[in-house]
Amino acid sequence: MLTPVMTDQFSLLEEWLRTINKVMTTKAAIAQTPKELVWTLNKAKLYRYIPVVSAQDRHPVPLLLVFAFMNRPYILDLRPGHSFVEFMVSRGYDVFLLDWGAPGPEDKNLKFDDYALEYMPRAIRKLEAITGSEEFSMLGWCIGAILTTIYAALRPGDGLRNLMLLTAPLDFSNKQGLTFARWTDEKHFDVDKVLAAFGNMPGEIIDYGAKALKPVENYVVNFMKLWDNLGNPQVVESWHAMNTWVTDNIPLAGGAFRQLIVDLYRNDRLMKGELMIRGQRVDLRRLRANLLTVIADGDHITPPCQSEAILDKVGSRDKELFRVAGGHIGIMAGSGAHKRTWPHIDAWLGSRSS
Repeated sequence: MLTPVMTDQFSLLEEWLRTINKVMTTKAAIAQTPKELVWTLNKAKLYRYIPVVSAQDRHPVPLLLVFAFMNRPYILDLRPGHSFVEFMVSRGYDVFLLDWGAPGPEDKNLKFDDYALEYMPRAIRKLEAITGSEEFSMLGWCIGAILTTIYAALRPGDGLRNLMLLTAPLDFSNKQGLTFARWTDEKHFDVDKVLAAFGNMPGEIIDYGAKALKPVENYVVNFMKLWDNLGNPQVVESWHAMNTWVTDNIPLAGGAFRQLIVDLYRNDRLMKGELMIRGQRVDLRRLRANLLTVIADGDHITPPCQSEAILDKVGSRDKELFRVAGGHIGIMAGSGAHKRTWPHIDAWLGSRSS
């Protein structure tokens, strides 16, 4: 016969199992900040977030967010109260988001050239037409930082006033340590055979490569954190939202993936001044926008050494490096991001957006 204590314990266990089932088999409600679709090209979409600050109190220079094209960009707008987008909209910025979408088999030949010199300029022209502003700011995160850097160097006269780079993988001269550079070197990885088999690089393989850099943390500690906090609804909600994003994988266009591995990871052509985009050499000295680069000291995806040297290469007079304790995603989407990273970005950008 069950005692009252045993009954309570079984009830609690049953509740915990229901919680585990929910967070592991359903998607959390994400990307809830109100927005409108204002432009499309192929799979790409440009969104404008609905302003909450009156026009006279808004920053006149609009902000374009550019995330990596092998992840969903809603990490920037994960959930109410924990959303960088929501924060910036509330601070009076006219915020736009470029969502690359998921490439299909027909997109396997898309390259950095297409994204940086076709998609981005068209989206920016639409942004300028909507806002009436001849200047704009951009924030690029991860591979989005590569794209925005390339664009800023090739199109320095297109109105870009401020450029913010978050965990930017730009400098591949240092290949020490267990990073993607080790996974994808010529001795162990045949990029052409992989792309011949798949066309585009499957998101699941990229996700595994990232998690395998810290297997215990990603495959054990992460789930232990959930188990240890099943009685804490706030932690469970946060874990559910992040797990929704982490498991929502999309492919990376084959042409861009090959450039990423061969031109950047293996040959460091961007920092050497040898990267060619549609016949144009990417000269970082032509990048003259005000520059803020944010580095995560605990980043194992983009180690700090890959982001630091950019300040010595660009032609910008106004440039700053900001270091944050945390990892690749945590510095912008972690529990402490709203206390340190977001306010610093707001303070830096606000003073340069009037």
